[in-house]
Amino acid sequence: MKPLLLADHPALELLDTSLVLHGEPVELIGDGRALLAWMVDTGLLDGTEAAKLAKRFSAAALDRVAAEVRSFRTWAGDWLMRWRAAPRARYEPELEHLNHLLSRANDVREVVRRDGAFAIEELPRFADLAEIPALFAAQLANLLVHEEPALVKRCEGAACVLWFLDRTKAHRRRFCSAATCGNRDKVAAFRARERASR
Repeated sequence: MKPLLLADHPALELLDTSLVLHGEPVELIGDGRALLAWMVDTGLLDGTEAAKLAKRFSAAALDRVAAEVRSFRTWAGDWLMRWRAAPRARYEPELEHLNHLLSRANDVREVVRRDGAFAIEELPRFADLAEIPALFAAQLANLLVHEEPALVKRCEGAACVLWFLDRTKAHRRRFCSAATCGNRDKVAAFRARERASR
């Protein structure tokens, strides 16, 4: 299954790799190959780099890193729930763990030309698979540093578990997707009104 890409931030896109579809749990990064494919689909990893990783490391090694990323996803989701409720708390153990993961990164920064201006691009270079969780830690760090806790939201749709960053002007976004969860909510409210009027 292709990533949904409804969250508007890579850290939240990772949280959305564990979802519920038609009442059944769905895991988008169940093994190492699925993790690499998801990273390519979301733009976190170049297809050429993914192919190199798949050749250089065994399926078992890739599966282990996928398991570590799933564990990180759970940990990050739990922390974000607490951070949203208490953004000024100290979170020392969480920061220690996050910084430990960040220390495993081996990024290369490169100046590129984008839309007529210079920009710095961080390019991951994976000498070791342990650096993949560091990439996700960097995305979480970016979210924590640059975004408001109140704008990191969970979908209000019944049984929906997806996250998103509310970038709307009025910050009133309630659903991961207006076309799916938002529409279901409207239909359910309409049916409830119909039942009540009978």
